[in-house]
Amino acid sequence: MSISSRFAVGIHILTLIELNKEGVSSSEFLSSSVNTNPAVIRKLMGMLKKSGLIEVRPGIAGAKLTKELSDITLFDVYMAVNVVQEKELFSIHDSPNPDCPVGRNIQNTIEPLFISAQIAMEKVLRNVTLEDVVKDIATKENIC
Repeated sequence: MSISSRFAVGIHILTLIELNKEGVSSSEFLSSSVNTNPAVIRKLMGMLKKSGLIEVRPGIAGAKLTKELSDITLFDVYMAVNVVQEKELFSIHDSPNPDCPVGRNIQNTIEPLFISAQIAMEKVLRNVTLEDVVKDIATKENIC
């Protein structure tokens, strides 16, 4: 089990919109880069729009960022695409056996650890911006 790929695809979409800002970033164009169906891209673009990260207009192909790259954190993307609910990144199995000492205590033992791990991960995401991602890709591709 892993975090939904919506997170990575959301970052991919926003990065490509920025790097293609002279062109038209239609769902078909974006889907060709992600290598998925344009309908998947349109759904994610709707989530990104609802969160105020992109602007799209009905009947007009393309999208653009609504904020500066340095003002969009990976945490913003993570929240925009509904990866997980608060304090629910890690699932704990339901109904362990209460007659077993481990079953009786496992949830209360590991839940605080899972919550701490999620908080730590989200802190990292708050400190990385889309600008960092775009700059890294631009450097790797020699794009000025």
